[in-house]
Amino acid sequence: EVLSDPQARANYDRGGQDGFGLGDIFDTFFGSGGRGPQSRTQRGQDALLRVDLDLKEAVFGVNKTLTIDTAVLCQECQGSCCKPGTSVQTCDICRGSGQIQRQVQSFMGAMVTTAPCGTCRGTGQVIPDPCISCRGQGRVRASRDLDLDIPAGVSDGLRLHLPGQGEVGFAGGPSGDIYLEVSVRPDPIFGRDGDDLVAVLEVPVADAALGFETEIETLDGPTSVTVKAGAQHGEVVTVKGLGANKLRGRGRGDLLLQLKVLTPSRLDSKQKDIFKKLKALHKDDSPRLGSRRARGRF
Repeated sequence: EVLSDPQARANYDRGGQDGFGLGDIFDTFFGSGGRGPQSRTQRGQDALLRVDLDLKEAVFGVNKTLTIDTAVLCQECQGSCCKPGTSVQTCDICRGSGQIQRQVQSFMGAMVTTAPCGTCRGTGQVIPDPCISCRGQGRVRASRDLDLDIPAGVSDGLRLHLPGQGEVGFAGGPSGDIYLEVSVRPDPIFGRDGDDLVAVLEVPVADAALGFETEIETLDGPTSVTVKAGAQHGEVVTVKGLGANKLRGRGRGDLLLQLKVLTPSRLDSKQKDIFKKLKALHKDDSPRLGSRRARGRF
C-alpha cells in the first residue's frame, strides 16, 4: 500500500538516505522503538494564580505576599529521590539502556521489537532505597510564601509571568512557571480608561456660572482644582499627571473630571426671586435643541 503511493515509490527507487527503509516497515507494524533511556526528571507544573488589588495598588504598584500550596524540594534527599547515604543504580534488566528487546512472530517471520523497560520505566535507572520523606518523588507538598512585586500601572485582567516560580519538578527536574492574573476591585470614586483616571465632580449651579477653586481628594492626596466661570454640565476638566502610571514607559496619564452641574430641585421664595431676576437678564435665551454628542468615557 505504501509503495503504491507515487512519491513513496520514487523515494524507494532512489534508495539511499532519503529512501524508504526497513525501519519504516518496522515502525508501521510495531511502532517506533525507544531511542535510548528516558530522563528520570520531569518539569514541574505551571500554576495560574490570582491577586486582588485595589485601584491605588494597581496605579502605584505594591509588594504582596501570597501563601500558596505547591510542590517544593524534598529537604531530606534534595531531589535525588534516594534515602540519604544511597544512590540511584543502573537497571539490571535493561543494563541502563531503558529498553528491552523481544522476539515476536509475525506474517513476515520472526522479528525483534524494542520497548521501554518495565522495571525502570525506560529510564535505565532504579532506586533500591527510596527516600521515606518524599516516597521517592524528590519533592513534597507544602505551603510557601510567594513574594510579589506588582509593577505600577497594571490593569484588571493582566497576566504577569513568573518563570521558575511554579512547582518543583519530579526527581530534581526544573520548576514550572507561575502566571499571575491581576484582578482590580472597582473603586467607588475613580474609574480607569487606559492610563487616565476618570471621576465625576458635582458642582452647584452658582459655582458653575461664577467659576471656583476647590480641593479634592485624589489617589495622590489633596489636590487643588480650578474651574473657569461658565462651566457647562458634562464638561471635562483635565488635571495633568494624576492618572495611572504607564506600565511600559515613563510618565503617567491624567485625571479627567466630568462636571455634573447640580440644579436645585426645591427653591424657597428668596431663591426663586434670584432665579427670576437672572432669567430676566437673559430674556433672549430660551430652551432649544442642541447638537448630539458622542458618548464619552464617563
